[in-house]
Amino acid sequence: MVKFSERVTPGIRGLQPYLPGKPSEEVERELGLRNIVKLASNESPLGPGRLAREAIARVAADVSRYPDANGFYLKQRLSEIHGVPPECLTLGNGSNDVLDIVARCFVLPEDEIVYAQYGFVVFGVTASALSARPIVVPARDWGHDLEAMAAASGERTRLVYVANPNNPTGTWNTSEALEHFLRHLPDHVVAVVDQAYAEYVEREDYPDCIGWLERFPNLVVTRTFSKVHGLAGVRIGYAVSHPEIADYMNRVRHPFNVNSIGLAAARAALDDVEHVARSVEINRTGMVYVSAELRKLGLHSIPSIANFVTVDLERPARPVFDALLREGVIVRPVANYGMPNHLRITIGLPEENSRCIAALSQVLAATRDPGFEK
Repeated sequence: MVKFSERVTPGIRGLQPYLPGKPSEEVERELGLRNIVKLASNESPLGPGRLAREAIARVAADVSRYPDANGFYLKQRLSEIHGVPPECLTLGNGSNDVLDIVARCFVLPEDEIVYAQYGFVVFGVTASALSARPIVVPARDWGHDLEAMAAASGERTRLVYVANPNNPTGTWNTSEALEHFLRHLPDHVVAVVDQAYAEYVEREDYPDCIGWLERFPNLVVTRTFSKVHGLAGVRIGYAVSHPEIADYMNRVRHPFNVNSIGLAAARAALDDVEHVARSVEINRTGMVYVSAELRKLGLHSIPSIANFVTVDLERPARPVFDALLREGVIVRPVANYGMPNHLRITIGLPEENSRCIAALSQVLAATRDPGFEK
């Protein structure tokens, strides 16, 4: 019998499958619980807005037809909003898709991909799948050390990933720091800046990197509709880049990689300004509450400008995660990022946040029991 382990691409041989946040349905099925609070996957607690829901209803009856492979109308709206030609846009099945597509355009086996310690897990998955050499630059204060990342980019480096804000740490780099980094990056390196959480950020020193494309033609900016727009389930994201890079990416992406419902919902979501504003406000007040309550519990959390907070339990986090599951609260352990003592908590609705904090307080108190981890 053929040993497929001997035939598979070397980089894939040791690759571990991506582990998503635990679904509510799985917890209900395994533990027999109801009214689950899921704060594990950085989803919008409000879900899609009215305009997106109406758009989904309109196109649902016509899903027997293939979608517009070029996403003409969504690209037109994105072009208007961002002030870039449609030729600069590549649509993807979530932003993960375009993060992978750009790497497949430029990276060969044994080429280098640079990214930060604690950087978004997809960066490492992509490097392994392409049999590229990952250059993982040690973090500074849980975030990207951009100067070190630029210094680590050499002749064999083809791609450098920067998540701003970063998942799972919530850390960020300022406009000044990121612009300095791009100026000192070798011209042959494509810089991919993932801004999945950009709409939540309310800092004046945070960069809108899309406006930098004319100055940095090797820059690719990725965005998603999965977060503030509440469309994670229909999987749609996009990249903005120099037209030549976008041309290559659009040659590589699979036909019909974005579905009809996603195209219609995303286009409508862009115009639902009120819904976005409400989502940002819910997140702002929730972040203040959750951060303050974690401090009251004597816990340190990493400063975050996204829609989640990652907290240091100063003990193995897995037993606490399991205990929270039994209380009907799903958060995210991040040991796969090399952070075994941390939990990532998505900001939810006020009642979800308070239930999470109450459950966490109860679980932490129970750790005084010597039999807790058994």
